[in-house]
Amino acid sequence: MNRKTYIDNDSYTAGITVKDLHTNSHNNLALHAGSERAHSLANREALLASLGYTLDDLVCANQTHSNHFREVTRADGGKGVRTTEDAIPDTDALYTREAGLVLGSFTADCVPVTFYHVTEGLAGTVHSGWQGTVKELVPRMLVHLTGSEGCAPEGFRVQIGMALSQEKFEVDEDVYLKFKALGYADPFIEFNEATGKYHIDNQLTVKTQLERAGVLPEYIEIDRSCTYMSPDGFSYREDKQCGRHMAYIVKK
Repeated sequence: MNRKTYIDNDSYTAGITVKDLHTNSHNNLALHAGSERAHSLANREALLASLGYTLDDLVCANQTHSNHFREVTRADGGKGVRTTEDAIPDTDALYTREAGLVLGSFTADCVPVTFYHVTEGLAGTVHSGWQGTVKELVPRMLVHLTGSEGCAPEGFRVQIGMALSQEKFEVDEDVYLKFKALGYADPFIEFNEATGKYHIDNQLTVKTQLERAGVLPEYIEIDRSCTYMSPDGFSYREDKQCGRHMAYIVKK
C-alpha cells in the first residue's frame, strides 16, 4: 500500500499515505481536494483494508485551520468518510480512547501529528498548518489532555509527519510576525535578503510546542521529507489542485 508506517507496535498503528502516480488520482485521500470523489473513496477503502479496517471505522473532521480539538467515540465511526457533510465540524485535531477507531487528518504541506499515550490508552491526530501553529492548537490540546484526561506529559509518544520544509515555506512579514509573537519560534525563522521573504520551519516550531508542554524530546520523531521536493509529497505550494495525504492512527 502507498503509505509510510510511522508507528506499529502491539497497541497502535500510525502512518501517512503518500502520492503515487500509478494509483487513481495519484492516491489522493481527501474528498475536498481533487476532482474524482470516487477515486478518493476507493483509495480510503484500500488503505483501511490494508490495515484490517473498513470505512465505518474511520473518522474525519472538517478541517478549518482552527485551534479546535474533539474527542470522538465509536458513535462517530464513518463520519466524514463518504461525504464531508457529516464530518466532525470545525476541528483540526481528534483523539479517542476507543480501540478500532481510525482517526484521519489531511495535509499537503501542513504539519501532521499523530500521538498516543502509554498509560492512558489514548490516541490522536492533528492537522497543524501555519495557522494552527500560531493559534497554538497543539499546546491547547495538550493542556486539556494533561489537565482533564489525566495524561502525564512524559507518557506521550509523538510522530510529526512529512510537511513543507523551511526552504520551501516562504512567507511575507504578516505571517512572520505571527510566528515571532509566539516568543519561541525565532530559532526556526530565517530572512532571505535577496527576496525579502521569511522562511519558517513549522515542524520544529510544533516540536518546540510539544516540548514546552512537557513531552520528552526523545519521544518525538520527525519525518523531515519535504512535501514540495519529495516525489512522495502532495504540495499545495507547488500545485493548488493537488491531492492530500491522510495521516492516521488507530488503537488496536
